[in-house]
Amino acid sequence: MKAPVFSNHGCRLNAYETQAMRDLASNAGIRDAVIINTCAVTSEAVRKARQDIRKLRRENPSARVIVTGCAAQIDPGSFAAMDEVDHVIGNTEKMQASTWAALGSGASEPVQVNDIMSVQETAGHLIDGFGTRSRAYVQVQNGCDHRCTFCIIPYGRGNSRSVPAGVVVDQISRLVQSGFNEVVLTGVDMTSWGADLPGTPPLGNLVRRILRLTDVPRLRISSIDSIEADPELMEAIATEPRLMPHLHLSLQAGDDMILKRMKRRHLRDDAIAFCTEARRLRPDITFGADIIAGFPTETEMMFENSLRLVDECDLTWLHVFPYSPRPGTPAARMPQVDGRAIKDRAARLRLAGAAAVARHLDAQTGKTHDVLLENPHMGRTSQFAEVRFDAPQPEGSVIPARISGHDGRQLIAA
Repeated sequence: MKAPVFSNHGCRLNAYETQAMRDLASNAGIRDAVIINTCAVTSEAVRKARQDIRKLRRENPSARVIVTGCAAQIDPGSFAAMDEVDHVIGNTEKMQASTWAALGSGASEPVQVNDIMSVQETAGHLIDGFGTRSRAYVQVQNGCDHRCTFCIIPYGRGNSRSVPAGVVVDQISRLVQSGFNEVVLTGVDMTSWGADLPGTPPLGNLVRRILRLTDVPRLRISSIDSIEADPELMEAIATEPRLMPHLHLSLQAGDDMILKRMKRRHLRDDAIAFCTEARRLRPDITFGADIIAGFPTETEMMFENSLRLVDECDLTWLHVFPYSPRPGTPAARMPQVDGRAIKDRAARLRLAGAAAVARHLDAQTGKTHDVLLENPHMGRTSQFAEVRFDAPQPEGSVIPARISGHDGRQLIAA
């Protein structure tokens, strides 16, 4: 009997949960199964999930096909109706040992999807680093209380729930004892962490507690909403060398009218002010950002505001999303931008992003960085740039490396 096959779609949190499901399925003795963890962020993501389900069924004709994730949570009936699918599991159920025990014993119902809005807690699951020994991921938060007009994810993830700080600290301590040199905090809306806990501690409180109570060599935050960055987080950025100088920002646009139509909580000046202040506090910090090209009603002038934001915020690592309407969201009912214009704007954003990466890589030549080795020939700086080593290095270690140049994508260690 074959070990289960896993297919992950979508965000870093989904990847984290897929790894946790590997452990849950293994403990339950699951064999001859295909598990697809779907994404629902766009209609294209759902289409790709369905395509993957059909492909995996063809490749594994005798296996049970189990579908979970945000797309399955939001529309379980449509996945249950697919001939290829045997079980549909909700986002809460997929993280419960009892669900996998029932699947292992053959006692599972075909569809197990509850009302995600009724879920009050998020359990923290300890995982071992996505198959590497270099970096581990700890989920500290799930869900989102905000309702951006383009986003369906709250209906797949539910309202915001926080993992208590004590649980997070305990997990990170165990990971450090296991030999991990870097831990990444993950969640759907990270800066909402703590709002549902006693005393409503902010994310910065959690970060400083982790750094005070554990010996983690490198702590990284996966993504934040900059408008909600609290004073303790800013103080940690300024004073904690073990907090990596790299933040991925959920910006989405650089035009005030588009931001209002998205129901974002910040304006372009807020984004610029945050990046300016964070760089004042930590001069070596780099920023990644999510930006949507071609949001409904976006004019060329509005798009130019987003394009200029790359330079005005000094963004380095861009995630560019060509807008596509997601049924069930308010934005899908707004006047849409022509598809050719969306494609062109996304391409221009990506060109700006490539130029920003090139500038960052150029500036590293001659510098020495502490590099975390992800494999014997590649590691990452604290700012998350890739570094190539010709001679093999010990995986998972952090070593100093002098940068001799770059090839346009990776820095090259001397």
